[in-house]
Amino acid sequence: MLEQATLNQAAQVLAGLRPGERADTALRAYFAARRYLRPGARRALSRTVFAYFRWLRWLDDRAAPQARIAQAVALQERFVATPGAIKPQALVARAVPDWVREEMEVSPDHARQLQREPALWLRARPGTGAQLAARLGNCAPSSLSPDALRYNGQEDLFRTADFHQGTFEIQDLASQMVGLACAPRPGETWWDACAGEGGKTLHLCDLMGNKGVVWATDRHERRLAVLRRRASRAQLFNLRAALWDGSARPPTGTRFDGILVDAPCSGVGTWQRNPQARWTSSPDDVRELAATQLALLNHVAGSLRPGGRLVYAVCTLTRSETTGVAAAFSAAHPELHPEPVGTPVTAGVTPPPAANNGLTLWPHELDANGMFIAAWKRDQ
Repeated sequence: MLEQATLNQAAQVLAGLRPGERADTALRAYFAARRYLRPGARRALSRTVFAYFRWLRWLDDRAAPQARIAQAVALQERFVATPGAIKPQALVARAVPDWVREEMEVSPDHARQLQREPALWLRARPGTGAQLAARLGNCAPSSLSPDALRYNGQEDLFRTADFHQGTFEIQDLASQMVGLACAPRPGETWWDACAGEGGKTLHLCDLMGNKGVVWATDRHERRLAVLRRRASRAQLFNLRAALWDGSARPPTGTRFDGILVDAPCSGVGTWQRNPQARWTSSPDDVRELAATQLALLNHVAGSLRPGGRLVYAVCTLTRSETTGVAAAFSAAHPELHPEPVGTPVTAGVTPPPAANNGLTLWPHELDANGMFIAAWKRDQ
């Protein structure tokens, strides 16, 4: 039952959204100004705001804002209690904007997944998942990633001793599978070209046993500063961070055993977790980002040593940004041969992926974000 206070707060957050502002950013600012709100109240408000965007195309445009919010929460509760109450045809038609169907197939299973609240995934340090699950409680392991745990509890994990000791990271299962697809080995030299705040970078460092070197680059120093703090907390020291603007001039003359391009994308694969983005993304965004993704791959290709491996990952599902980019890159680089992504990433994924077309991980198969992964190997 939605409390009136939560309804009023949600209406206030939504009314205060500036053009281009993300709802999660607005919520963080709202909470920062109201530190008296208890964790349960914060969770309720966040869930209410996200339910509004999740069920936006079901709402009555003529109703008052608070009535629309209440309608969205009622739809969410009805869907949770009886998923079949919302017809599959309605889910496919209304859960995503119309332009998406020109770029990808939206199955009833995928649409149904988009309307569920997202799972919270943790990545334990290598080989420590069982011990971490016992300490935290309310955890379920994944069969697809050896160190992944789905957390089903209500505790604020950022306040736990385990988090401050660096024994786990909050990282979506699909993102963890990118690290597994890279399969770096101890002693190798890797480049995470679009590292951001470093979730995948730290996974590479961990998979390499804190040995070898992982170069992490981004165009924003603020993100790299966050990465350095995270690496320090995890006591990972096989890391070098540097600015790189994505141009044809690499940050170093090093030739790498492996390069990960986790490129900026439209984020269609994250629409379960970030439902507001369904209504702010456009076909123009997809076209522009696909060009950026291909340029990034072209710019890093020359830094791969003979026998080295290049991995391309995007948390989107549009053809232009996935198989379209992979095919264009393959055509432009005959010196690089497409490789199957391979197990353990493909375990349990249906249907089996084609070696030359990359691998699409669907949200309804993983109970996680959607992801596309492709890989190439340079001739010896």
